[in-house]
Amino acid sequence: MSDIQAQLSVLKQTAHPAVADAIIRLIESGEDHELNRINALEFSARAGLDEEQVISGFLHAARIGLFDLTWNVLCPGCSGVLDAHATLKSLRHDDYHCGLCACGYEPSVDEQVEVAFTVTSKVRRIAAHDPNTLTLWEYYKQIFWSSGIDLDRESFASLSEQVTLDALELPASEKAVLSLQLPSDFIIIFEPVTHSAHFIDVQGEPTRERQQLGLLFNKTHPPTGSVTLRPGPLRLALDNQAGVRTLPTVFIAGDALHHLLGKRRPFLTAKRILSNQTFRDVFKADNLNIDQRLKITSLTFLFTDLKSSTALYERVGDLAAFDLVRAHFRALLEIINAEKGAVVKTIGDAVMATFIKPEHALTAGLRMRAAMQRLNAERGTEDLVVKIGIHEGPCLAVMLNDRQDYFGQTVNIAARVQSLSTAQEIHLTAPVIESPGVADILRSAKIAPIQKHAALRGIADRMMVYEIP
Repeated sequence: MSDIQAQLSVLKQTAHPAVADAIIRLIESGEDHELNRINALEFSARAGLDEEQVISGFLHAARIGLFDLTWNVLCPGCSGVLDAHATLKSLRHDDYHCGLCACGYEPSVDEQVEVAFTVTSKVRRIAAHDPNTLTLWEYYKQIFWSSGIDLDRESFASLSEQVTLDALELPASEKAVLSLQLPSDFIIIFEPVTHSAHFIDVQGEPTRERQQLGLLFNKTHPPTGSVTLRPGPLRLALDNQAGVRTLPTVFIAGDALHHLLGKRRPFLTAKRILSNQTFRDVFKADNLNIDQRLKITSLTFLFTDLKSSTALYERVGDLAAFDLVRAHFRALLEIINAEKGAVVKTIGDAVMATFIKPEHALTAGLRMRAAMQRLNAERGTEDLVVKIGIHEGPCLAVMLNDRQDYFGQTVNIAARVQSLSTAQEIHLTAPVIESPGVADILRSAKIAPIQKHAALRGIADRMMVYEIP
């Protein structure tokens, strides 16, 4: 059996069967561009498969060497890839700069870091493994823009024919001259390989006199510049000293370009991956460096604790109590995973979990409460009472004790809110209750939250919390 066949065999054992089959078909018969920077969410929708199972399948496929997993820092303005990292550990703390948008961004893992999968060259060689062989527009499509921008064939035709004055492939160490007729618009001369740009503000009375402009592309990424010119002829001299082929493109920065770049589709974010149980299980060593602090602007935390567990051990004995606690943990962990959450850690009889959306956490909490009631009914006791608290807000993703963890006031509040529960009730904070998805769940279940002020230990101000009876 070849190495690739062995890898495919392992994939069939670790991924959902339908997902494994779909991935294998993609490797064997997909077009080259379909195997580069795969958007797992788009793949899931196109194949009619469960998103979580698809994400898990691609993570297993990456772990065994079928795909390279990349963390791509995106510009929130144009969805261009500002940098691509083989590991999250390489993500920088400083700003990333987008030449096309002329803006700098400090990356957050919410919507600015895309997680994509590219087939490894050992499994199948594709054109994107050597980007310099791609045509100009394929380079934009496969390398510069992320999988989060929705540019179909019609959109690219509009991009190349309506909003582009000129474009060319300029080999290393060569020069070229473009003769342009400048319209009364804002013009961007953008080069995606060096990620450099020059802006031309075309205004004033038209002229017949030929205007001159020279641009040099080099490895140091020349700073974004600007110049004011008049409508009329322009002689644009280009000099490529970057050491690689460059792709200077002259865009009209009008409504048409903004419309095309505004067409977005969902993509797999680093935030979602960090809250994915499969990722936490199989990529334990590839999360963060010990000194990294990644900002997350919104994450939902769910804390649970088993009420009176010490008394439980005294009442029923160590062996029976241990079996009960194990059954409780097994039910909770299954529910967290099923509701798109991930277990950060267990602390004694308590669980700390994260969810991308508050409604997923609330659904998990309601299911946990029902699961404890079933376990109690099966045993004819009321021994398992789980206290649950949910809070949403900003935090930092960090490494603590060789494990990916979270830090910040949001985490502290979530833990304190859980301690308010005295029985099977669930406590939510205002950011959670105000989420539209949470409101829908409560309305459907005909649950009326009980509003109250609470003093939380270690939190200076009293908070408004909501009890789910």
